[in-house]
Amino acid sequence: MINYTKQKMLNGEKTIGTFFQLGTANAVEGLGYSGLDYIIIDTEHGPYAEESVMEFIRAAKLSKLSPFVRIKEISRAAVLKMLDIGAEGLVVPCVETVEQVKSLVKYGKYSPVGERGFFYGRAAGYGFEDFAKSMDEYTTKCNYETMIIPQCETRGCLQNIEEIASIDGVDGILVGPYDLSIALGIPGQFNAAKFIDALNRIMKACKNAGKYTIIYANDTESALRNFKMGFDSVAISTDIAVLVNGYNNIVNSIKSK
Repeated sequence: MINYTKQKMLNGEKTIGTFFQLGTANAVEGLGYSGLDYIIIDTEHGPYAEESVMEFIRAAKLSKLSPFVRIKEISRAAVLKMLDIGAEGLVVPCVETVEQVKSLVKYGKYSPVGERGFFYGRAAGYGFEDFAKSMDEYTTKCNYETMIIPQCETRGCLQNIEEIASIDGVDGILVGPYDLSIALGIPGQFNAAKFIDALNRIMKACKNAGKYTIIYANDTESALRNFKMGFDSVAISTDIAVLVNGYNNIVNSIKSK
């Protein structure tokens, strides 16, 4: 089990991902040839349950594409099952409080960091991977390679961001700009001073805590701007939006000749 995206960020590289909505293992396999570093399989807004997510994860790992999952809720089952089937990072929406994040760490990290329930799932090769032969080595490797990434998209999370980012077991923060702008009372006003101040506060909190900063970007221009601001990683658009835009450009280009 190697989290290649985390490895790259540890080396100071900027990483790029996308939200996965297309919903087939073939689509994941294709994205593996794109140069992306990771996908975020979306079970919050997407219709996917553990059985299908496991197939997406399997296809991603074959391509050295880090499989992250946005879980649907803050619960032990939502955290545990996705990690057991091989998710290398959990993106967690709707975070409001410090207590919620402490619960996430409790569910998602093995002792001594948390209280994750022990299981040799497919991420451990069902107990047959070399690193799973020793219980201590397995739990240590899981804690290191799997990432807990709360989303900062609510007023509550922003107000508590310094404490949330400093919690042991939190690996980074992903900014949801649309919901965050709504929470701030400035929907979609991404250039507003109030919004930029919020982004700078999040980045400062993460930098002080030694945690990664990730943000969703709608397009290339936004992604470049986010990297220039200092974000470590950008999740750009959704695969289905990129597909539609790509074909739209092709069709318009042909029809305009």
